[in-house]
Amino acid sequence: MFIETEPTPNPATLKFLPGRPVMAEGTLDMRDAAGAERSPLAQALFSIEGVSGVFFGADFLSVTKAGGDWAQMKPAILGAIMEHFTSGAPLLEAGHAAPAAYGADGDEFFDDADTDTVDTIKDLIETRVRPAVAGDGGDITFKGFRDGIVYLKMKGACAGCPSSTATLKSGIQNLLKHFVPEVHAVEQI
Repeated sequence: MFIETEPTPNPATLKFLPGRPVMAEGTLDMRDAAGAERSPLAQALFSIEGVSGVFFGADFLSVTKAGGDWAQMKPAILGAIMEHFTSGAPLLEAGHAAPAAYGADGDEFFDDADTDTVDTIKDLIETRVRPAVAGDGGDITFKGFRDGIVYLKMKGACAGCPSSTATLKSGIQNLLKHFVPEVHAVEQI
């Protein structure tokens, strides 16, 4: 099994591509070892000293470190990923449901009168933003729209990334304002 590794814009996060599907649908963002209880792979990764976050995407996983050196951590991470996928073990333990599909991982808020605007915003995020963010080892979900402000949640490599503010303001905000005149700003939740 060959696992590719790619850097992300977040220097504390590396993206790992095992060459096979990781999540059949949705994404899973675990920011601590307690959140990893439903996944044997996440548990193995959190047992490696310095690992502070694990994110599962469709065909990749991202690992975030709190400390340590990638040169020392990477072999152990690659070993845990390889062992998991060659063992045939499930990604999630039995009895733990897969995460909800895009946009359904929590309550969304917006006025019913803005439904058409929100549908357009979600479509733009799904077709233009999410693929680019996934390429950087993360994900982004719509959380709400109120008073011309779009509220988004960044996950994986994008959560806590030094360039996430620039991505939100220069990239996503400009895109949404261009296509949806009702959008005045974008904020991260």
